[in-house]
Amino acid sequence: MRKTGFVWNELYMWHDTGHYAGVLQPDPAAFIEPDEHSENPKTKRRFKNLLDATGFIRELETIDARPATGEEVLRIHGSAYIERLKGLSREGGGEAGRSTPFGKGGYDIALLSAGGCLAMAEAIMSGKVDNGYVLNRPPGHHATRDEAMGFCLLANGSITASALIKDHGLSRVAIVDWDVHHGNGAEGIFWEDPSVLTLSIHQDNCFPPNSGPVDAIGEGAGKGFNVNVPVPPGSGKGAYMAAFERVILPALRAYRPEFIIVASGFDGAGHDPLGRNMLYSAVYGDMTRMLMPVADELCGGRIMMTHEGGYSPSIVPYCGLRVLEALSEKQSGVADPFEFALAHVGYQDLQVHQDAVITKAEEVVKLLQDACR
Repeated sequence: MRKTGFVWNELYMWHDTGHYAGVLQPDPAAFIEPDEHSENPKTKRRFKNLLDATGFIRELETIDARPATGEEVLRIHGSAYIERLKGLSREGGGEAGRSTPFGKGGYDIALLSAGGCLAMAEAIMSGKVDNGYVLNRPPGHHATRDEAMGFCLLANGSITASALIKDHGLSRVAIVDWDVHHGNGAEGIFWEDPSVLTLSIHQDNCFPPNSGPVDAIGEGAGKGFNVNVPVPPGSGKGAYMAAFERVILPALRAYRPEFIIVASGFDGAGHDPLGRNMLYSAVYGDMTRMLMPVADELCGGRIMMTHEGGYSPSIVPYCGLRVLEALSEKQSGVADPFEFALAHVGYQDLQVHQDAVITKAEEVVKLLQDACR
């Protein structure tokens, strides 16, 4: 059994995305009734509540979040962008970028979100825990150097990868992104930087639009160190297992990272309102268990998850529980009441058109293998 760290802070739930209708601004003239923004606290709080209700939280080692420092943030983000976020945060909030509203004080919560990831990385590097999960908010995988996007203010995973390299002396970090939306933030930030391998398996052309094709592989020194697997809408367990076996795991073994960060979004699960894939909770546990022996082999088991998307309040808590069971190698004994129905939806097996995409991504892995020789 592993000692698994867990970061949670109540202030993460106080990040205010305002009244929307999904991701649309309410407009009575257009008959759009105000409701919750899609990125609201519900799914994350219910994830934590399930851990509390089942008692599984007692199997985890609590790691306290801390705010990220200005220096840590400015390694990744431009100063003008950060000053704009600070100003909006002081003045009551506003629209930080594409589909990224936030309220008063939101920048401080974003610092705590990024800092929770940094605190987890520090705990793993010091040996306090073996691995860990950061249930943080706001998310980060869409944030670019100079733009907020897709509910993300600060690039949490990228900030953590940078700190591992600059503060802990690592030379190779991998980011594996299984959110249903493309991990464009880390891709762009490390586009020419081979010190971070970026791997994204996502629904093809979902969000951002026209982002994350197979042939986007990095440039310059980073050529070959960005791998995308844009699976078609409707992809289920078969496609994800094949992508892991044939692309993600071989890429990691070629690169030999010293630390693995997973951008853990659960919006690839069935019933999610912002994705069209068909995963269920057990698949997220399976993907975690596939990564762990590779992490053991390559980097002493050092692997951590940063929470990203997932907008079904029913499904997300069970997906998170399965990941934590896999990380800790402990069982909660709690059944997922939604699993049977989702697992038996048609076309869960690998389909021909999905296989074709994975085959193309395998060619990129060959480039990576050549670059790492």
